[in-house]
Amino acid sequence: MDGRFKFVALIFGGEQRQFDRTDCAFFLPDTATINDLARCFPLAPADFTRVNPNTGTAPVFRTRRDAEITRGIYERHPVLVDHSTGEERRTWPVRYHTMFHMTNDSHLFRTAAQLEADGFYPVQGNRWKRGDELYLPLYEGKMVQAFDHRAASVVVNPENLHRPGQPAPATLEQHQNPAWLPVTRYFVDHTHISKSSPGEFILTYKRIAAPTNVRTMIAAVGPRAAYEFNANNILLPPETDPAIHCCLIANLNSIPFDYVVRQKVQGTTLNWFIVEQLPIIAPADYNRPFGNTTARELVRDHVLRLTYTAHDLAPFARDLGYTGPPFTWDDEQRRHLRARLDALYFHLYGLSIRMRQYAFGD
Repeated sequence: MDGRFKFVALIFGGEQRQFDRTDCAFFLPDTATINDLARCFPLAPADFTRVNPNTGTAPVFRTRRDAEITRGIYERHPVLVDHSTGEERRTWPVRYHTMFHMTNDSHLFRTAAQLEADGFYPVQGNRWKRGDELYLPLYEGKMVQAFDHRAASVVVNPENLHRPGQPAPATLEQHQNPAWLPVTRYFVDHTHISKSSPGEFILTYKRIAAPTNVRTMIAAVGPRAAYEFNANNILLPPETDPAIHCCLIANLNSIPFDYVVRQKVQGTTLNWFIVEQLPIIAPADYNRPFGNTTARELVRDHVLRLTYTAHDLAPFARDLGYTGPPFTWDDEQRRHLRARLDALYFHLYGLSIRMRQYAFGD
């Protein structure tokens, strides 16, 4: 049997055979590993409901220490949306949304060549216009990376029948040009988009993910545009303070949060029911002082600098009170900004130095 093939052994007994806990082990390479106490450990019913309060499904922990760290995080922090009591409780006022499905909504998609043939002309922001008609670009999940809505263009290989659209990663020169925008396959009439996203920017995350990738949760702030099914949207009420968007995207892209995500994703799809029951930092925690500022202000500043690297996100910067030009893309500076955000979230999640060393190898 191929070592990548997953299977589970379930052993059933009669109704009289009941236990307070069950011994669990995941991703074992052989039967002898069952005797390894670091890989085989007990889980009680309360552990299932603590880390998966909405579904009650079994978590997937590779080691006993993974289980201990994750359970501790869930004991200290609420999930994003809790359905366990029958009454929905939202830590943040979020709403999940998908705009367009690549198959079901394909009749709405137009290529640049089609628009040009019909008399449309390109305008600022990678848009096409004809009179009062306006078409906006369709962003796909493969185009997005953490804090970066310009990570890749989409190139089409017609000879690839199953996956003709492939990502072409943005170069450093392209990232450093605030006027450069990625090439998209399709464009959508803005009237269809207005019904879904009335705001001038949107928080999106990649639905296709894997716990074996460098990062499992990948989120970004993008401009007002069309987004396909694999670039899922997280919407907040229109009156929401834009700084809240900064807190959410920083939390989603933090290493401690990603560590928990890896324990919860068993396949390659980061569905909303998984995201809802992930532990999130509550709004009040951002009032904590850090030097001469607060966690909220620090996150707002760093996310602004990481995100506002192109002119098309000027509305996001203006709503945050910043009126200057886009920030220059600098890989080294971005690495330091993200490291400081990660350090902040280690603190907010209450992770000790020993836990960090075990879980993240630092």
